[in-house]
Amino acid sequence: MARTKEFDPDAALQAAVELFWERGYEATSMADLTERLGLGRASLYATFGSKHELFLRSLDRYRENTDATLLTELSQPGPALAAVRGVVRRFADEALREQRLRGCLVTNTATELAAHDRDAARRVRASWDYLETLTAGALTRAQAQGELGPEKEPQALARLLLTVMQGIRVVGKAGDDPRRITDATRLALSLLD
Repeated sequence: MARTKEFDPDAALQAAVELFWERGYEATSMADLTERLGLGRASLYATFGSKHELFLRSLDRYRENTDATLLTELSQPGPALAAVRGVVRRFADEALREQRLRGCLVTNTATELAAHDRDAARRVRASWDYLETLTAGALTRAQAQGELGPEKEPQALARLLLTVMQGIRVVGKAGDDPRRITDATRLALSLLD
């Protein structure tokens, strides 16, 4: 007879998300994971596989949560341009607050692993593709609603904003001069006028 799990795998996965988000992949040891998740190594391996597999599942969970927020923000009815501006400003605000020390798990993964980890890179690209697609869709709606000039290129603007938002997150982690973030945000948003 198989033993039933004596822990909540969903809660354990969320704890892993938080730990990888705080420390990164390389700086998180198996001992750190077993301690934070409250699991023995055998249970951790049996439930989640290797550290790498757990990291990828954690990254997927993080993306599910952030993608749902972005979908809500950028797909709401009403003025679409205000929604795009709101998302860019939120990224900037997060980079200027205490969360800046953790940054974004997707952006952190891009800088730590994407160059040599194909699975991580694929997830980073998927996340950025999603943000770009949602942003381009909102900008296209803004154009159709007369909020954005007909000479503007929604797809190109979405790519620019994606790049600015990801850059804001990287610069925010260093946190040495908030003007870098505020100036970049202001100038990027001025392109929507």
